Amino acid sequence: MPTVTVNGVELYFEEHGTGQPIVGIHGTPSSAMLWAGAAAELANHGRCILYDRRGFYRSAPPEPFHSIDLTEHLDDLAALIATLHAEPAVLIGRSTGGLIALEFTRRFPDKVKGLVLLEPALFTLDPKADAWAADTRRRVLAHVAVEPARLAEALLRDALGDETWDAFPHELKNILGGTSPAVLAEMRGYGLDLSEDPLVLGEEALAGVRVPALIVSAEDSLEACRLVNVRLAAHLPHAETVLVPGGHLIDPAHPAVLSFIDRLVGGAPG
Repeated sequence: MPTVTVNGVELYFEEHGTGQPIVGIHGTPSSAMLWAGAAAELANHGRCILYDRRGFYRSAPPEPFHSIDLTEHLDDLAALIATLHAEPAVLIGRSTGGLIALEFTRRFPDKVKGLVLLEPALFTLDPKADAWAADTRRRVLAHVAVEPARLAEALLRDALGDETWDAFPHELKNILGGTSPAVLAEMRGYGLDLSEDPLVLGEEALAGVRVPALIVSAEDSLEACRLVNVRLAAHLPHAETVLVPGGHLIDPAHPAVLSFIDRLVGGAPG
């Protein structure tokens, strides 16, 4: 299992294809394992790099493992990209991964060629979305004292619905359920979407993001996600938007994403 040691933790990563680096950042709770199908498609358009964020599935948690801050995810991503000589990269972030990708671009603009934001979880951009996230945090944390091992399941049931969770294969449920300690650590930390103190970005901060960005919304997703994307589209200076069928778990290799990447790099490799 390929790993790289960064900032005191071992991160699992995998590479597919060659050419323009394309780095995928999964959501919470999740793993690069959920991007396996997308990786095969993305590999036809560049050098696809996926990884499990610290504490999630195949990436070992730090010791002691109490909290995870947004800055730790940013520093891990910077170290991973540097170690793999993968800059500037196209970043694809889904949900929490989209929040990480956006803030990474603000802090390390020279390391990013373009952004694909699959319903990024920057709920503080919109008052109604922010209130939804705060309510979700309260509901999910209520499970900690009763069934802490089922925290990840509680979050996914709350955000995606019981039917979506129930449709997951048993093995996937076990993998996602096993990320509960990492989910709780993010909720205890700073800057993540369900942290007590989530990241807050104003219009001026968003206007400073100068790379091309594709903002992807799903037809059947949460209203909170759509509200966030409307705000992003209004304030990111080089953004385009697309609406795709389905729910919040948007395909990272959707044709609209592949077309955007090809335009960034001048066409898929032959």
